[in-house]
Amino acid sequence: MRGLICGPKLAACGLVLSTWGVIMLAVLGIFYTTHSAVLIEDVPVMDHSIYQDGNPERIYALYNKVGYNCFIAAAIYIVFAVFSCCQLRLNKQKAYLVH
Repeated sequence: MRGLICGPKLAACGLVLSTWGVIMLAVLGIFYTTHSAVLIEDVPVMDHSIYQDGNPERIYALYNKVGYNCFIAAAIYIVFAVFSCCQLRLNKQKAYLVH
């Protein structure tokens, strides 16, 4: 069968992991873009630069940058989920073919 790269179990596993990755990264992206205070430890900022001035715009820009990176990673997981779904369909078609 043309285009068949992985078996049905690997395709199902890829679909499950991709779905979980999309959900997790989308939620993280939402929390980062809403500037959740709990996630400050995961923002790439130096401790001394937090208290340099009273303007939090630099920190908010870093939050947004990390949030956008999470959304980009979620989009990549969507691509892998589509690939896994196509592989599942090809494996299902292969099961119905008579050799």
